[in-house]
Amino acid sequence: MPRKKETPKKQPAFKHEAYIEGSGSVVDEKIADTLKKNYMPYAMSVIISRALPEIDGFKPSHRKLLYMMYKRGLLSPDKERSKSANVVGETMKLNPHGDQAIYETMVRMTRGNEALLHPYIDSKGNFGKQYSSKMHFAAPRYTEVKLEKICNELFRDIDRDTVDFVPNYDNTMQEPTLLPATFPTVLVNSNTGIAVSMASNVCPFNLEEICETTIALMKDPQHDILSTLKGPDFPGGGLMLYDEAELNKVYETGRGSVKVRSKYSYDKSANCLEITQIPYTTTVEAIIDKIIELVKAGKIREISYIRDETDIDGLKIAIDLKRGTDPDKLMQKLYKLTPLQDSYPCNFNILIAGTPKVMGVREILTEWTAFREECIQRRTYFDLQKKKEKLHLLEALSKILLDIDKAIKIIRETENEADVVPNLMIGFGIDEVQAEYVAEIKLRNINKQYILRRIEEVDQLRKDIAEMEDILRDKKKIRKIIVDELRQVIKNYAQPRKTMFYYLSDVDEEVEVDDTPDYPVNLFVSDSGYFKKITPQSLRMSGEQKLKEGDFIRQSFEATNKTELVFFSDKAQAYKSKASAFDDTKASVMGDYIPAKLSFDEGEGLKTLVPTIDYSGYIVFFFENGKAAKVPMKAYETKTNRKKLAKAYSEKSPLVAAIFVGEDRDILLRSTSGHALVFNTGMILPKTTRDSQGVQVMTLRKKALLASAELIPAEGVTELEKYRSKSVPAAGKPAKELGDTNQLTLI
Repeated sequence: MPRKKETPKKQPAFKHEAYIEGSGSVVDEKIADTLKKNYMPYAMSVIISRALPEIDGFKPSHRKLLYMMYKRGLLSPDKERSKSANVVGETMKLNPHGDQAIYETMVRMTRGNEALLHPYIDSKGNFGKQYSSKMHFAAPRYTEVKLEKICNELFRDIDRDTVDFVPNYDNTMQEPTLLPATFPTVLVNSNTGIAVSMASNVCPFNLEEICETTIALMKDPQHDILSTLKGPDFPGGGLMLYDEAELNKVYETGRGSVKVRSKYSYDKSANCLEITQIPYTTTVEAIIDKIIELVKAGKIREISYIRDETDIDGLKIAIDLKRGTDPDKLMQKLYKLTPLQDSYPCNFNILIAGTPKVMGVREILTEWTAFREECIQRRTYFDLQKKKEKLHLLEALSKILLDIDKAIKIIRETENEADVVPNLMIGFGIDEVQAEYVAEIKLRNINKQYILRRIEEVDQLRKDIAEMEDILRDKKKIRKIIVDELRQVIKNYAQPRKTMFYYLSDVDEEVEVDDTPDYPVNLFVSDSGYFKKITPQSLRMSGEQKLKEGDFIRQSFEATNKTELVFFSDKAQAYKSKASAFDDTKASVMGDYIPAKLSFDEGEGLKTLVPTIDYSGYIVFFFENGKAAKVPMKAYETKTNRKKLAKAYSEKSPLVAAIFVGEDRDILLRSTSGHALVFNTGMILPKTTRDSQGVQVMTLRKKALLASAELIPAEGVTELEKYRSKSVPAAGKPAKELGDTNQLTLI
């Protein structure tokens, strides 16, 4: 048993000094018990009420700030921005913290700070930058804020009992426990928190990809998430290592890491590297300091000067190179030695009903769907009760309509005011609520026209009530509402992916110096897959091309011996080579058989060849289902001698044609049903992934397939000019199918 000592009671020094019972006593107890008693309440408070986000995607500090801005009317498009100091002061009614802590919370959610993919606060003034540790934000008295338009999705129906409200810390007003967000904000914007003995680190994902994944999971719980959610999408962009195994681990367990590297370009005229995007986890200052440290230590000798050129146009780090430096090799070295390449640790620790839980993407979206279903149910029930109440009152009007004179007589002949309601109840067989409503009608409105106009709503109210009761009974209808809302969010707020991908094999091998001679050549590819490289002199002296029986020349190009060659197979793979890897030959020989020369897989054939020097332009893939994907040639560029690229294009539908376009051109499409369509490739937005399914460019009839796609020569455009449509669809929208093959519509 713990030994308890008691010291003599201390007498008050002055008459007015209060005596506290037990003061001055010393109690011996185990330190573990003391820590548990005193530290556990603090630890639980940090975990539940401060550090970890909840299923709506917000910590309490975020939610309180946004809600007070909403209550101030700062979501209205007509409302001007308010001084940040005013918003901070109002937020202190909900958040019992210092103004500086609240303001720092606000800063991170602003558009100016660039910390979130979809900022919640529209800002004016200096709010610093997430990617800089020295670019500090201005004081709240100098900056102005209001809510961004996307916050409509956070507060939609919040006044219709969609979420619970609780008293604030001093019991003077009510605040929401969650926000009824109509899309999974918890995975769209990044969130980091450190609690006691646990932490949370949620990376951001592209809004459109998250919404599409949520819809797919609602339809099929076993949906392959990787097919719709390509990977994290960071506000600062950068290039992410596409590692399917690691991504699947993150998606299923909520733990793992993704590797992100900076994006750069080389200015040949200035012999300078320009870094314009850096990993989300680092800052400009950390990168520059590390590079300077390496230069001083003699580990990097190729750099002559480095400077921060970040300005109003955005981030830029300029690195001047010494003469003769290979910029690509230098960047590979910098990636290994500096924060220009960094890892983002994922730890999806989220509060569910007050309990912290680490979950994968699948489980988080399932929990969010359940949360959103409850919001829809509560909203529908709220509206149902309101409509029932209104119908109940209008039914009383219907009864009065049968005998208005009787109602007036009852009111006129009742001596006591308190007896009016009971007499109306008796006279018309209505309840007290209905009688009160009738008694409150103005004398001028007790006429047939007014009453008829009011009870016109009865039929519509009954119809609405039946629909709402049906929704509450049918979970599928609730999910359909959620899907429709997600589609609307995509339509209104989707934006292109900022973080692109690079592949492991693109950087594993050393870049070889190309010292091969450069001279003009002519390249030929036959239909059966034979390739020839012939010099112009040899071609002029040669006769007819030698080919196999039934074979013909399908492609021919004028190029140089250093031209890069990308061969696309019929198995959705790309094989890279160089013109210099093939021997100069003559027209009188068969040439090299590409599947054998490049070691194609068994049964794999050649589909098309795209020669390139700088990987500019696009390649447009056309599929039998009428879809087309426009992929930048840069997607096939590697800094290594990698020969084979998997997933070169989508395998969802058979490939009809792959056409390279240096700039947007007109393409002629024909279907098996005898229809044709001419459209411009500028209507298709470039896709970020090589194996994208693309967009629908030709609407096909039943059982019809896309048969061919042909590039229209520049001189052929004028021939078709007379058929040019006056109605030009917006870029990226599906084009209309032609009704007659003799009437081509050039869009």
